[in-house]
Amino acid sequence: MEEQLSKNNIHIPGLEHPVTRVALGTWAIGGWMWGGPDDDNAIRTIHTALDEGITLIDTAPVYGFGHAEELVGRALSQKPHKAFIATKLGLNWKDDKPFRDSRPERIRKEVEDSLRRLKVERIDVEQIHWPDPKTPIEDSARELERLHKEGKIGAIGVSNYSPEQMDIFRQAAPLATIQSPFNIFEQAAGKDILPYATKNKMVMLAYGALCRGLLTGKMSKDKTFPKSDLRSDDPKFQPEHFPHYIAAVDEIKKLAEKHNKSPMVFAIRWILDQGPTIALWGARKPEQISGINDVFGWTLSQEDQDQVAAILKRHVPHPIDPSFMAPPER
Repeated sequence: MEEQLSKNNIHIPGLEHPVTRVALGTWAIGGWMWGGPDDDNAIRTIHTALDEGITLIDTAPVYGFGHAEELVGRALSQKPHKAFIATKLGLNWKDDKPFRDSRPERIRKEVEDSLRRLKVERIDVEQIHWPDPKTPIEDSARELERLHKEGKIGAIGVSNYSPEQMDIFRQAAPLATIQSPFNIFEQAAGKDILPYATKNKMVMLAYGALCRGLLTGKMSKDKTFPKSDLRSDDPKFQPEHFPHYIAAVDEIKKLAEKHNKSPMVFAIRWILDQGPTIALWGARKPEQISGINDVFGWTLSQEDQDQVAAILKRHVPHPIDPSFMAPPER
């Protein structure tokens, strides 16, 4: 098992080649909820990720309301690459406010819009971003299966779905991936989603891998965030909780130093050692993507795992889930 999990690549059913177990996450480069876009740095960040050997880029229409997808399409068209693209659908928006919408007609429109923005003829991995309670899961699944048969999408995935919802989905269409929040501070998916993925030969894409920058080790307890930054609404970053999380990061940093690694490399490695996972490494500047290859070629020991658990027990015994990010129903 340890040898398997130390490998750099993993196979997503439906793709022609394996992909790197670290993917570039592009929510931040879209600008929305991250202080606005910075297109030049975004393009350079994507190019740096390709140079570092990353072969999977994860994006979504709602990241900047189309802007992140456009930047991904522009960046990939400018540079020879062997990267696959994972995007999402199922979130509509009005006045820059997203809401869930996985109706079949919306799904088809979103696929066509994403193909245009990404400048591709096929989307490698298409994922429903959030379950839509007002649309039968089977209807959404069947539409994605039709688009797959038409050659417009490759692998099919979902995001933020429960095992019960995935069971319903898989009766109508195959599932290759599940995307869930998963990191040292947000481990709920490890209890049910990851075992489900393992059992059903799916791959889990772990988003929020660095817990919105907490696990970079570059924040102090005095750090504040503007209202345009989603962390201003994240309970973890509020005065009553933030110092406890920072104290935990300080101890994780010392644990990482024993391996001559940065805390963020250690945090990503922790994810990869849990099972069939891909960690989404979010970045909006080229320097934020450096060091990715330090993640590969080693694993955490059981002692490391136990020490992480002990650090959490000391500082954040009641971790806060990321439910604040859930968009409303339509």
